[in-house]
Amino acid sequence: MDYRRFFSEAIDQLHAERRYRVFADLERIAGAFPRAIWRSGDTAREITVWCSNDYLGMGQHPDVIAAMREAAGRMGSGAGGTRNISGTNHPLVELEAELADLHGKEAGLVFTSGFISNEASISTIARLLPNCLVLSDELNHASMIEGVRRSGAEKKIFRHNDLAHLESLLAAAGRERAKLIVFESVYSMDGDIAPIAEIADLADKYNAMTYIDEVHAVGMYGARGGGITERDGLAHRIDVIEGTLAKAFGVIGGYITGSAAIIDAVRSYAPGFIFTTALPPAIASAATTSIRHLKTSSAEREAQRRQAQRTKEVLGAAGLPVVPSATHIVPLLVGDPELCKMATDRLLEKHGIYIQPINYPTVPRGTERLRITPTPFHGDALIEGLRDSLVETWEALGIGFGSRERTPAAASERVIPLAVPKSGG
Repeated sequence: MDYRRFFSEAIDQLHAERRYRVFADLERIAGAFPRAIWRSGDTAREITVWCSNDYLGMGQHPDVIAAMREAAGRMGSGAGGTRNISGTNHPLVELEAELADLHGKEAGLVFTSGFISNEASISTIARLLPNCLVLSDELNHASMIEGVRRSGAEKKIFRHNDLAHLESLLAAAGRERAKLIVFESVYSMDGDIAPIAEIADLADKYNAMTYIDEVHAVGMYGARGGGITERDGLAHRIDVIEGTLAKAFGVIGGYITGSAAIIDAVRSYAPGFIFTTALPPAIASAATTSIRHLKTSSAEREAQRRQAQRTKEVLGAAGLPVVPSATHIVPLLVGDPELCKMATDRLLEKHGIYIQPINYPTVPRGTERLRITPTPFHGDALIEGLRDSLVETWEALGIGFGSRERTPAAASERVIPLAVPKSGG
């Protein structure tokens, strides 16, 4: 048995389908965001990052860095164990209290990543509910899809943001059956927003629980950065609010907030929580500092909104195919995987601009795109430079211009079954 051949052929398939991922070797420069050093072979160049999830630049905020340094100097680099075995450090306890307060919930629970928080929480909640039916938006993130799968519960997929379809599934299940509706607030590939109030109304009508993923909204929306649910005054109507510490808060980790009973159940039953080493105190302290800052400062959010809107206007005026978005996400449609990769390569090598291509299976075939995420630190001059570089790239590669209507995107990391080619002979 030639085991290596099977793995090589699996990789060859990705190359053939033009969806093999290449990771850029970057070195962020604290204090100079969005500038970074790009290393390729023996060369190193300073470039501008236009696709970072550090939406507000909090990863370089002096107070956040100082909190991380102070905690590491005082308590060391690691947590020392799982939460149950010596790993529940005091900064982590403070962080969970800060998150519960952010969303107006009784309790919070921190995980090592947003993926794990979704996978572990959804699977545990659905598994603990008797005969649970999970109703999942078709564009949910892969972490949510994996959580549903691991729960072993029956699932029904409702069309993206389609309230009539969701209601028909709820009605068919009946009021007495346990039901869990899982959806996102901001969908990161198109930048559209779920009809949260209407989904909450349906949950009330049909006696269902609600679980919302706010990873692309926490820190970004609401008077204190509590996300779309805070902005729209809906947090109290959602049973579980999940978020991340790795995007607008600029650190790493994921979390859920909810009632004390729900949080304690997940804490006590979720293998993804129980058997994982806790976040280090330095990370927890940095995250708490970032959250506290954004609870009282709206300057970062206002500057980000201004620059995102400016980017949309400037690129649109140049005839570039900007997909309409109600949020901070600026999708630029290419529509071909090879052209998408060629565009990103040219932008990086010729113009010093880094934007990672978004291809299948992250989005459906034919909707390949560049996903641009302006921050408060992308000034007007950088925006104009981006426009000029994109226009040159579009013309050089023969990519179509013109404003494009919204095209449905798949989940930002949708799980796609792997079809490995069989070897001949």
